[in-house]
Amino acid sequence: MDDLTIEVAGGIARLTLNRPEKHNALSARMISELTEAAALLGADPEVRAVMLTGAGKSFCAGADLGWMRAQIEAGPQERAAEARRIAMMLRALNEMPKPLIGMVQGNAFGGGIGMMSVCDTVVADEAALFGLTETRLGIIPATIGPYVIARMGEGFARRVFMSGNRFGAAKAVELGLISSLHSAAELEAAALAEAAPYLACAPGAVAAAKALTRRLGPVIDDATIDMSIAALIAQWESSEAAEGIAAFFERRPASWVIAP
Repeated sequence: MDDLTIEVAGGIARLTLNRPEKHNALSARMISELTEAAALLGADPEVRAVMLTGAGKSFCAGADLGWMRAQIEAGPQERAAEARRIAMMLRALNEMPKPLIGMVQGNAFGGGIGMMSVCDTVVADEAALFGLTETRLGIIPATIGPYVIARMGEGFARRVFMSGNRFGAAKAVELGLISSLHSAAELEAAALAEAAPYLACAPGAVAAAKALTRRLGPVIDDATIDMSIAALIAQWESSEAAEGIAAFFERRPASWVIAP
């Protein structure tokens, strides 16, 4: 794989987003590779738990800029197809029959928050920053939305889902996005400590228990995913999306920005 690395040792797989020069932004290739990795690791009997992390200073900066540029030129059908690829990647990770532990070593924005939300537990660097920044661009956090809401709950999600504000790691804990905070030096040990108990558990029972929690929790089925994709495409078709993304690439304030 080109945009990911996978290492397996002692029953624990380490899945690393490996575009550090791009802050591990989600490219089309990375999306495909993550979907494939979820299937491979989920089916590997030697793997008892998976740690998801990023190379470099950032965990995941969200969508790749090249991908965003392509969406400007694409039509509704092409946009829907790309949105579905992201949705299916998140679904594959969410439904992977192995515990998924997020080891968030740096900042996460947009799609990076979605990646954190499909993890079963998340440990993070206490210095990291987070944000659902899509509305600043005139778009919405749609395909990641079902997983973010499932993780935070509607009430907590309303505090950060629409404002585009960045927030620190302590607030991310308060929102239920992160389980525990650690210094950079202690982070890997903390992630391994989260993974270690699964080495003593029956893997089939772990998979069944994880599937049961998903069935008992908020429903994320085909209809939910279709609805999130439709919401995203509708917003992509708006004049706000065109203006917000143009402003971003032109490094200027969007037309709706009111100076304080």
